[in-house]
Amino acid sequence: MGRLSNKVAIALDPLPASQMMHNVRYRASSVDLPFGPAGSAASLALQLGLCRQTLRRPPVRSLRHEGQFAMNLDRRNFLRAGFPAGATATGILSGPAWHPLLVQAAAGPAPEAPITDRTIALNGDSPPVTYEQHVAELVRLMAKGNYSDVYLKGGAVTEFEQHMANLLGKEDAAFFPTGTMANNIAVRLLCGEHRNLLIQHEAHLYQDEGEGPSILSGINMIPVGPGKACPSIEEFNAAIEVASKSAYYPTRIGALSIESPVRRQDGACVPYAEAEKITSLARSRNIGTHLDGSRLFLLSGTPGFQVKPYCALFDTVFVSIYKFFGAPFGAILAGRKGLIAEAKELRHTFGGLIYHGWMAALPALAACDGFEARFTQAHLAGERLLDGLHAAGGFTVQRVENGSNISFVQVSPTRAEGLSERLAKADIHILPIHDGKLKIWINESILRQPTNQILAAFLARA
Repeated sequence: MGRLSNKVAIALDPLPASQMMHNVRYRASSVDLPFGPAGSAASLALQLGLCRQTLRRPPVRSLRHEGQFAMNLDRRNFLRAGFPAGATATGILSGPAWHPLLVQAAAGPAPEAPITDRTIALNGDSPPVTYEQHVAELVRLMAKGNYSDVYLKGGAVTEFEQHMANLLGKEDAAFFPTGTMANNIAVRLLCGEHRNLLIQHEAHLYQDEGEGPSILSGINMIPVGPGKACPSIEEFNAAIEVASKSAYYPTRIGALSIESPVRRQDGACVPYAEAEKITSLARSRNIGTHLDGSRLFLLSGTPGFQVKPYCALFDTVFVSIYKFFGAPFGAILAGRKGLIAEAKELRHTFGGLIYHGWMAALPALAACDGFEARFTQAHLAGERLLDGLHAAGGFTVQRVENGSNISFVQVSPTRAEGLSERLAKADIHILPIHDGKLKIWINESILRQPTNQILAAFLARA
């Protein structure tokens, strides 16, 4: 048998627009597997293993399943996409043993309705956008003038940083390629030599960022308030007291991090009054404060919330720019000028000094202007829709306490029958109903049709 190659050549095509949501992703359309002359099953298995290693990546969001994840390039899709163009041409898969597998892989997903300027997607934080719409908007914005940056300096990146610093009420801001990097660098700087971090038990930084502070910065994360979006001031105070009263070696807390809204708690937030108490306690103990405000702007329009006063409570603030500002990726970290200068140095150290960021900063710069006012209108439209559903009967609305843009609706069997299909005909997309419960996200797309028209589509009979 000839020597097996350890290289896999893969051609990539864009995914369908409905599977894009926030990030541009690709799937394999053809695969060149350089097997040995014998083309044995053993060599094929080895090459498949190499491909799975190469293609392993996080799941991709789908228009109809925001919040539910599925691999777009699992083994079955890999076979469907790659083998007809590659391996089958060589006769490798012509044997009877592979026939059932190819038959199983042949069926593709049903085509989805196109996304138009009236499409409403009540299944995520941002309106649905196709590849074509995103590119057309980028081209339109590029025509307005100088936009390019070099290593995140100049052009749209610098302008966006300055604009976001002003929006958040901070001295300066830095663009980051990911929110995870922004979070990690913020708490590293705030902790300094006292590498102990108080953090909500349900926070994204504690639960979903691969223990980054511990691995990358040697920070000991001390979780507070399991199962809660907003641990009480008493819980935070108790955690500080326990740490400081160790018999022999008292633990000095360097920083305190708050996520608001909290993704793992269906978008529930830490109300301003509670955030003020917690950050005041931290300041009285010389403890730095960080706000993971990844979805902060989704609180726009909720009672008692304003961006600048809320951010003023914290030393540093991180905001995602791809979740609702129309960027394909990216984040902003804002704070004092000297601290942000240090953050930019660490951004380089952490591998985040990418050559260009304008393609993310440009659409975000356009979208952030007036976002609070637009999302306030979206929030009001959402409230009118939920009130209308509740009043009509067969829909019981369950709002999230201290919530942002997520609510739940208990749907009667009569109302649930054919609901998704009827809404789809009206260009309104929702998540599947599970155990009679529908999870509804409010985003700017709800403004694309009159509220009474959306309500009529929900109430229509089959």
